[in-house]
Amino acid sequence: MTRRMHGVAVDAGSGLAAAIAEARGAAADPGDHLRFKEIVLTELGPEATTVLLDADCGPKLLARYPDGCAPMLAYEADVYHISGEDRITRLPDNLAVADYPRLGVRQLKFFMYYAPNDPDDLNHKKCEIIERIGRECGEAGIDFLFEPLVYDRNAAPGTAEFAAIKPGLVERAVATFAQPRFNAAVLKVEVPVDLAFVDGFGQAERSRDEALAAFRNLSRAAGDLPIVFLSAGVPFDWFEASLNMANDAGCDYAGFMCGRAIWSDAVGVFGQGGADAMRAWLADTGLKRLRRLKAVAN
Repeated sequence: MTRRMHGVAVDAGSGLAAAIAEARGAAADPGDHLRFKEIVLTELGPEATTVLLDADCGPKLLARYPDGCAPMLAYEADVYHISGEDRITRLPDNLAVADYPRLGVRQLKFFMYYAPNDPDDLNHKKCEIIERIGRECGEAGIDFLFEPLVYDRNAAPGTAEFAAIKPGLVERAVATFAQPRFNAAVLKVEVPVDLAFVDGFGQAERSRDEALAAFRNLSRAAGDLPIVFLSAGVPFDWFEASLNMANDAGCDYAGFMCGRAIWSDAVGVFGQGGADAMRAWLADTGLKRLRRLKAVAN
């Protein structure tokens, strides 16, 4: 990757479709999910370096990408909907890695839930899948953007217990998948701290200096491999603050891939006012948010 990534992610699948249908109520239409993504793409795409779409809607919208905005498609059946308690990502039925160049898509994103403390045999199985996808991307001549999402079976996200161990989990995951055998061009990574437990934002379970150290440790773990931060559904102001914290820490990162933090409020706008109201909201508030993130991440 030779330039900063100012990415917009709108690859959510059935969960987003359900939220849109609920917001639309009696006006709901089977085409609303695709229409929502098309509006995000056309309104925010002109000022993004890339827009990430899912394997179902993405191929239908490739012709709508604006000039200067590189297509990126997720290689998942339904983002964040996984197979069984082992949390292994299901692959799409309608796409193979080899299809991406034919579609004119030079970037593939794939995520996997990863717990460094899980049994070795399970993590070996996950690593084999990730390594195979990375190898296929290399053979197809496309960039592989890998997203490890950390968890621990003994601590629930959003709790103080998980916040205490999250920096170490993220650092270990990054160190693992920065290895050349996975052939990742970019790692799409979580902010290594939960701001709800950082002094100045929420419960003061972690000092600001400790939070800055977590960013530096993450950056060192990545080595020379570019990393971009994902927003993980946090409020916009907190994601912006996270990028500022990365800057303050001297963290070497290549940009961001932001989804719901930019556009989640547009679901309700679309529900209440339809497509025109959503376009107007994105052209105003949505673009302002994207521009603020770009200013921080430049």
